Amino acid sequence: MRRTAKAGSGRGPQTVERIALVLAREGPHGPVIHDVNRVAADQGMRPGARVTDMRALLPDLQVEDAAPEIDAADLAMLVRWSRRWCPWSQIDGASGLLLDSTGSAHLHGGENTLIRDMARAFGTLGLTAHIAIAPTTGAAWALARHGGQRLTLCIDGAVMERLAPLPVAALRLDGATTLLLGRLGLKTIGALSEVPREALIRRFRKAEALPANPVLRLDQATGRQKELLVSEEIMPPLRVIRKMAEPLGDLTGLSQVLRDLAGDLCAIMEARDSGARALRFTAYRVDGEVLSAEARTSRASRDAVHLTNLFDGLLDRLDPGFGVEVAALESIDYEVLGAVQDDLQQQRRDIMDFSRLIDRLVARLGIGSVLKPVIRGSHIPERAEEFLPAAAPVEAAKNPLHRPLETPLKLLATPEQAEVIHAVPDGPPARFRWRHQLHDIARSQGPERIAPEWWREKSQARLRDYYRVEDSEGRRYWLYREGLVGDGRGDNPRWFVHGLDA
Repeated sequence: MRRTAKAGSGRGPQTVERIALVLAREGPHGPVIHDVNRVAADQGMRPGARVTDMRALLPDLQVEDAAPEIDAADLAMLVRWSRRWCPWSQIDGASGLLLDSTGSAHLHGGENTLIRDMARAFGTLGLTAHIAIAPTTGAAWALARHGGQRLTLCIDGAVMERLAPLPVAALRLDGATTLLLGRLGLKTIGALSEVPREALIRRFRKAEALPANPVLRLDQATGRQKELLVSEEIMPPLRVIRKMAEPLGDLTGLSQVLRDLAGDLCAIMEARDSGARALRFTAYRVDGEVLSAEARTSRASRDAVHLTNLFDGLLDRLDPGFGVEVAALESIDYEVLGAVQDDLQQQRRDIMDFSRLIDRLVARLGIGSVLKPVIRGSHIPERAEEFLPAAAPVEAAKNPLHRPLETPLKLLATPEQAEVIHAVPDGPPARFRWRHQLHDIARSQGPERIAPEWWREKSQARLRDYYRVEDSEGRRYWLYREGLVGDGRGDNPRWFVHGLDA
């Protein structure tokens, strides 16, 4: 059995490898290092250390914010993407992949060709991968992370010889166990393997669970103890096919075939308690040409009539040519959907009708033309909400503000700076110029103060005082003053127009 491990992937262009770069996250006593690049590691930077302490040792250290959620999503994508080489793949920790290449290497020309093809493919994505192929998962993991080479092949059976000079941390032990073994003088895997097995079992008999038991880890690395690779299950595609008795050369017949396919597909989805989120209709012409059209839904659905209506206008773009002999309808994205029963007030039916309307509009106008407002967790007006595609599965902020500002009828996407000619001290402007027009203020209301979001912005961010003003011609504006005189965060306060009421 061949195990392939990839670890130590680095992002970004190659110029990043020339500077000491670390990713930081919030710790109990300030920012701590989440991960480091090779240059920073060579200079003593380690994950878990405080950023302040490391900057004292290395003043030129470059620090960027870590994004574990985005990294986890990217890693999940790479797990599925790497199945081009073998069908079984698994995420390994926060920065690695495990692949079971048993019976797959010969399809790529052997292990040597396979490992080089992996390195090339990851390099195309801008990733530097440390790859090892070995008979066991533990051996591949150790060689990839501690072997010191980017590409390592261990297929000659001499596993223990390759593992012997590596540190005991290469056995995937926790920090406490590694520290204990170091105090006992067992710093390498070779030194650990020379200790009588009975002595190790007696010493670590209480550490039955991994990763605290070096005996089990050593057995896994050498193949004495089996270790299964648990791959994420891939949802099988939901697909129905219809072969024509004679080629169809008109769109009317093709529409009827689509309705029949939608009925068959919905029957399959009902048996599996699922609903479609995205569909693909494919038509195969007699001349070998393949035609396709796709449609999405704002929520899972298995209504055959609704799914068929989503392709209104899309089939008109398909040219049947000399005739279509085979047609297929596939649910390329689906999710669990149980039976739904209307309540006494038919509110569920109203919600479904609204979702179907959104789906029809998206099918006709495009996914980027039908938007919906999504509340975000911010009290800054331009960040409080965001317009996103209505058909996309987007979650609102988990903790939206209870009392956002009352914004005007028209809110500018970006505040526009105004030139204040005369202003009341610590009050609204008496006259201002905006878009080359001069406005005299007749009346005003405010201020309503907004503090900066210190957790997002720089320390020099300034507060805002919002005013609702009306000029001498009856036009109403929403203005704010950024900063105060003498606040120590910049020059004189600046004024901006953020919205209009009329």
